Amino acid sequence: MISYQKYVLRNGLTLIVIEDSSTPMVSVNTLYGVGARDEDPSLTGFAHLFEHLMFGGTRNVPDYDRVVTEVGGESNANTNNDFTQYYLTVPAGNLETALWLESDRMRGLDLSEKSLRVQQSVVTEEYNYRYMNQPYGDVWMHLRPLCYKEHPYRWCTIGADIRHVEDATLDDVRDFFDRYYCPSNAIVAVAGDVKAAEVLELVEKWYGDIPSGRVERRALPVEPRQTESRTETIERNVPADAIYLGYHMCGRLDAVFPVCDMISDVLSNGQSARLYNELVKRRNMFSEIDAYITGDRDPGLFVVSGKLREGVDCRSAVEAVEEQLSLVATEPLSDYEIEKVKNKYENTFLFSQYKALDCAMSMCYYEWLGHPEWANTDPEIYRKTTAADVRRVASQIFEFRNLLYVKRHV
Repeated sequence: MISYQKYVLRNGLTLIVIEDSSTPMVSVNTLYGVGARDEDPSLTGFAHLFEHLMFGGTRNVPDYDRVVTEVGGESNANTNNDFTQYYLTVPAGNLETALWLESDRMRGLDLSEKSLRVQQSVVTEEYNYRYMNQPYGDVWMHLRPLCYKEHPYRWCTIGADIRHVEDATLDDVRDFFDRYYCPSNAIVAVAGDVKAAEVLELVEKWYGDIPSGRVERRALPVEPRQTESRTETIERNVPADAIYLGYHMCGRLDAVFPVCDMISDVLSNGQSARLYNELVKRRNMFSEIDAYITGDRDPGLFVVSGKLREGVDCRSAVEAVEEQLSLVATEPLSDYEIEKVKNKYENTFLFSQYKALDCAMSMCYYEWLGHPEWANTDPEIYRKTTAADVRRVASQIFEFRNLLYVKRHV
């Protein structure tokens, strides 16, 4: 169980402190409420671009990474469609240095034509390496726009078109920074060998006079209800044919979200799960298969993906998968099966909060959702799911599919 103290500064910054004397380290995680969904459709990829720009230095700290290394720390960041996180871990005695570094970045970056060009080049290279030069690397660049026609989830965090990043101007990126990277749009969690009162004092010292900023949220378009199945086939130089089935599901705050999560576990969490047991082991149709949810704040996707065995055609593979989905939607789970997935979820949840950084990231996430208490009560919510819930929700999800078929180019 995570014990925490929460504060809100006058400029709107939310601070969460987790005291943990079992570690000599302290982790600082900063969550900004900006992701790919907040981007202008003609200027996509900016949230991810800033994941790089934020390490490009400020006037006070030209080399962020060097300072982190000098105090024995490590740092990183991640971006998704909903939010961005920047995190670092240092010895507890260097907490003030960590807060100085993070507040300094929030005050403003040393954005210049040179720094922008450098990071544009880095992102372009990442795009080429991860999306264009990896087998199946560009799958989500096809699957997202196949599933979404209106909502900004239709593009990946790298952007809808890499030219949006390549052609970005200094004014474009400055405007994006000023709009989202401010105290009123940030949650800072500090976890480790610290005292809450001392942390609050330091945070007031380094963040307290930063202007709050004003985040103007645009009204995101609501994705229309899908009324027919969609299919797209692409040819690529890949080791094996593959299928990706995307189904629309609820958002993270919906009451049935835990049920959707458990359905994915019933289907593919472990080698005793249904899809692996039936389609990999028994029928030998797939070399690998998985079912998972995107976990987005707005209505997301339930995805089943798999690599086909040599000689298995797409239609047979899809029919076999949909047969398994239909069984979950029409036949009740056994008590053993549902208890197994509940136990696995609880075990994964507890281990995900083992380290101080894990706790800091978890608290930022649940605070961003508006339910910090879920950091301690989520397993209880999952425990309440019944076999009848699984069957009911599955029958609602698996109605109209979005099928992406990646065909091996011979």
